[in-house]
Amino acid sequence: MSFKDYIRVIPDFPQPGISFKDITTLLNDGDKYRQAIDELKKMVAHMKIDLIAGPEARGFVVGAPLAYALGVGFVPIRKSGKLPSDTIEIEYDLEYGKDRLAMHSDAIKPGQNVLIADDLLATGGTISTSVQLVKQLGGNIAGAAFLIELADLNGRAKLPGVDIVSLVTY
Repeated sequence: MSFKDYIRVIPDFPQPGISFKDITTLLNDGDKYRQAIDELKKMVAHMKIDLIAGPEARGFVVGAPLAYALGVGFVPIRKSGKLPSDTIEIEYDLEYGKDRLAMHSDAIKPGQNVLIADDLLATGGTISTSVQLVKQLGGNIAGAAFLIELADLNGRAKLPGVDIVSLVTY
């Protein structure tokens, strides 16, 4: 069976015309979840990685176990106001409005190689903002890893020069 068999597709969520890819059914199966992380580990083996950064919330469930599997640290990227120490923040556009992502200002040392990990690459807004945060602290982008990529939304276009791997593509 493919990993797609473990991803539930929910039509018209969160609004009409959207085909939501629900990874909770993959996460609920311990064996398949482990296999997915192990496969991503193989897919990024060619990259030099010192840290993994993941945007909340699903970037945590991909990035943290991948960091553990690779034996590297994990850096959470959070919504504004959620981190307890000094932060840097960047505002980015949503489909209907704006949001802000933040990272601790001491989370990355200049020159560290950082892999961005998340559940989904769609339009690329969240990930390109995550890349900007890493670069603002002097980190190098080692690449980006996703469980799912929605190819028709062309998120790769917002990540020029970034080595991107995706477990499943729709």
